[in-house]
Amino acid sequence: MSALLLGCLLGLAQGVRHALEPDHVTAVTTLVAGQRTPGRIVSFAAVWGLGHALTLLVVGGALALFRAEMPAQLADVLELVVAFMLVALGIRAVMRARSQSRGILGRSQTHTHTKTQAHDEEHTSFGRRAQPLGVGIVHGLAGSGALAALATASFASRGAGLLFIAIYGAGAALGMALLAAAAVIPMARLARSAKASCAMMATAGLLSIAFGAAWGWPVATRLAEGAAAASPAAQAIPVVSAIPSLAAPAQPNQ
Repeated sequence: MSALLLGCLLGLAQGVRHALEPDHVTAVTTLVAGQRTPGRIVSFAAVWGLGHALTLLVVGGALALFRAEMPAQLADVLELVVAFMLVALGIRAVMRARSQSRGILGRSQTHTHTKTQAHDEEHTSFGRRAQPLGVGIVHGLAGSGALAALATASFASRGAGLLFIAIYGAGAALGMALLAAAAVIPMARLARSAKASCAMMATAGLLSIAFGAAWGWPVATRLAEGAAAASPAAQAIPVVSAIPSLAAPAQPNQ
C-alpha cells in the first residue's frame, strides 16, 4: 500500500474522529434538539459537515499551499468565537424550550403539538438551514490552522497535503452524519412529545452553555495575559526599574 493511500485513509479516519469532538457534538445536538422528523435531523448534521469541510479545504488548503502557519493569537481568537457560539446556541435553545413550555401550560396537548409543528415547518427555510452551515464554518475556521500544520508536516507535496485536507473534511462530514443517523430514531421519538421536546432542548442548551464557558475561559485568560504582556506599560516596567533613583543620597567624597 502506497504512503499516499495510507495517508488518505488515515485522514478519513481522523476526520470521522474529529467530528465526534465535544464542541462539535454539543453544537449540532443543540441545533437538532426538538426536530421531529429524522430527515431534518440528518440534514442539519449534513449541512454542518458541508460548512465545516468547505472551510477546512479553503482556509486550511490555502495555508498548506503557501506553507504558512496561522498565528497563535488568531487561533485563540477563533477558539474563543467557538466558545461564544456554543453559549449563544445554548441560550437560544433554553429560550425556545421556555417558550414552548409556556404554550404547553396554556393550551391542550393536541393544539400545542399542531402549533409547534407548524412553527417548525415555517422556520425550516433556507435561513433555518443556514444555521448549521454557519456553525460548521466557524468550527472549520477554528480547526484550519492545526490541520494545515498537520498536512504540511506529513506530506512534502502540496497536492498530497490538499488531498489529505479534503479527505479529512469529508471524513468529518461523514462522521457527523453517521452520529446523527445513529441518534435520529430516539431523538425523533422524544420530540413527538411536547414535554419531552422541551426537556431535550433545555438540557442540550444548558450543556452547551456550560461547555462553552468551560471551553472559552482558559482561552480568554490566555489572550488577556498575552495582551497584558504585549502592552507598552508592561514592557516599560523593566526599563523604569533599571533607572537609578534620583532620591538616593550622594556618596561623600573620600
